[in-house]
Amino acid sequence: MTQILEIFIKGFWETLAEMSPYLLFGFFVAGVLSVFISARLVERHLGGRGIWPLLKASAFGVPLPLCSCGVIPVSMSLRKHGASKGSTISFLLSTPQTGVDSIFVTFSLLGPVFAIFRPVAALITGVIGGGLVQLTDPEPADAIQPECTDACCNEKEQKSKIIRALKHGFVTLPADIGKAMFIGLIVAAVISAAIPDDFFAPFLGGGILAMLIMMALGIPVYVCATASVPVAAALITKGVNPGAAMVFLMTGPATNAAAFMTIWSVLGKKTAITYIITVAGAAIAAGLLLDRIVRQVGSDNVFKMGWMLPPIVKYASAVVLLAVLIFAMVGTGKTTQTEGEKDEKDGA
Repeated sequence: MTQILEIFIKGFWETLAEMSPYLLFGFFVAGVLSVFISARLVERHLGGRGIWPLLKASAFGVPLPLCSCGVIPVSMSLRKHGASKGSTISFLLSTPQTGVDSIFVTFSLLGPVFAIFRPVAALITGVIGGGLVQLTDPEPADAIQPECTDACCNEKEQKSKIIRALKHGFVTLPADIGKAMFIGLIVAAVISAAIPDDFFAPFLGGGILAMLIMMALGIPVYVCATASVPVAAALITKGVNPGAAMVFLMTGPATNAAAFMTIWSVLGKKTAITYIITVAGAAIAAGLLLDRIVRQVGSDNVFKMGWMLPPIVKYASAVVLLAVLIFAMVGTGKTTQTEGEKDEKDGA
């Protein structure tokens, strides 16, 4: 029992240290994006038909650090402010699969191939899903509202951009994903401690069956894009092939029951069904393609890192990240609730 506990603590700490420098940098970039890419700018480009709005919607969504639950209110706001159904679905599909923080963490734990492949797959999935919605569930041109008149479009800035960027990157965002991050790290550590190496190889080593199982696990549950990475990394070390892990990385963050029901009620049955079919089909296709790439270049080259950070940098970053996450989750709960109550009163 003591040995298992030691392995658990070691696995938790090593995974945290490996991802911390990249995640902290991702938080910083996410904060900068939140300040310099305004909601009005996004909404202005997502209306209309054709491939271009869909491509822009997917591209806007890829770097944004929003999970499958957090993206729901944002996408519904975009829809209300003029985005077409197709653009809304493109944004809904690409955004939760990845983000700047998730990309850096993917690079740190799974290597450059996964780090490049993942956002590209998210972009393509968004464009395909939006295009299918345009074909299967078209809407009249006058159904799209061209102007935003809500208070959220007010761009008056009371605080400096630097302060707002730092607050969003190191307080708001960690508060949103902190709990999911800890759960993901704990699950990864449990897998590392309790399951022997190559345990899943005879069952989930490769093929369509392994991907279908990972998809069945990923679709109904809520898994944060960043928090899912250490889980996928742990599964790979225990014998799950990269393609099946990729299916989990796509379906887990992109879908959950709450998101599906929201799309069903707001955008309609056809759009909701198209959404879930797109996620499933794109995930299987991406998994098969990634497995082919791994066979061509070799698994050692796929997971090989071009350079390694000094241990002191990783361990110091791990301490800082723990402090940021704990402060964000514990120290801002009361403030967040007060601001939410204030907004509700103002809206009334």
